[in-house]
Amino acid sequence: MAILIDSNSRVVVQGITGREGNFHSLKMIEYGTNVVGGVTPGKGGEWVHGKPVFDTVKAAVDATDANVSMILVPAPFAADAIYEAIDAGVALIVCLTEGIPILDMTGVYEYLKNSNSRLIGPNCPGLMTPGQAKVGFMPNYVGMPGNVGVVSKSGTLTYETVAAMSAAGFGQSTCVGIGGDPIIGTTFVDVLEMFENDPQTEKVVLMGEIGGRAEIDAAEFIKAKMTKPVVAFIAGRSAPPNTRMGHAGAIVEGGQGTAEQKIDALRAAGARIADNPEHIPSLLS
Repeated sequence: MAILIDSNSRVVVQGITGREGNFHSLKMIEYGTNVVGGVTPGKGGEWVHGKPVFDTVKAAVDATDANVSMILVPAPFAADAIYEAIDAGVALIVCLTEGIPILDMTGVYEYLKNSNSRLIGPNCPGLMTPGQAKVGFMPNYVGMPGNVGVVSKSGTLTYETVAAMSAAGFGQSTCVGIGGDPIIGTTFVDVLEMFENDPQTEKVVLMGEIGGRAEIDAAEFIKAKMTKPVVAFIAGRSAPPNTRMGHAGAIVEGGQGTAEQKIDALRAAGARIADNPEHIPSLLS
């Protein structure tokens, strides 16, 4: 088993005719992901990498029975792209786009609550179930099938850690990059609960960063509900206050959201804490 995506996922790419959409669609196809089509308004009828392009998500879903959408369109259009995927009944929406205004995402977040869709992202690297499918831009070569679930805010840290895990013989059930914006569709707690309920996942790696309280919420869930061991790493220990570090949500304000607070909470919840990403495989033993 896996969470969220597997070999049966049918993926449509919103923005497939753009430079980034074209490139990453090809990488997904090369990995073995079942990409069934793409969407670009005004370019319906064209073909990209042997896949049909549609003018709307609804047309794509009706023709291909797609149940996953990957969104890689410019920030000014990304919120509308998410709305369109929700209205088309897409079960899983993965938005890679960064720079979406918080006000736009506030509306999307409320709209999601009254739908049957799940959003991963925005500003995320996507997700991968090694050996079965990937949606997003995680490198094709980093993962290997196994029983460790990975959830992270950071794209680069995810790639590096998964590669180190694979090199050490620790394969992954599913790797999920939830994104580092202040408002995202799926949280650490959401993914931890999925891993807890997934028979294939026996251990979990969580990689967080400064800013917000998502990792505090995760620690509370781990303490109250998780029966599987968790290894955690928090980036940003040396970050100065009131300075955004990389992600839009990675900012410590008013003394809240520091690395130390999160590390203390996760350690108190029973998680093993890694000092650096390279330390994670040794803690999985």
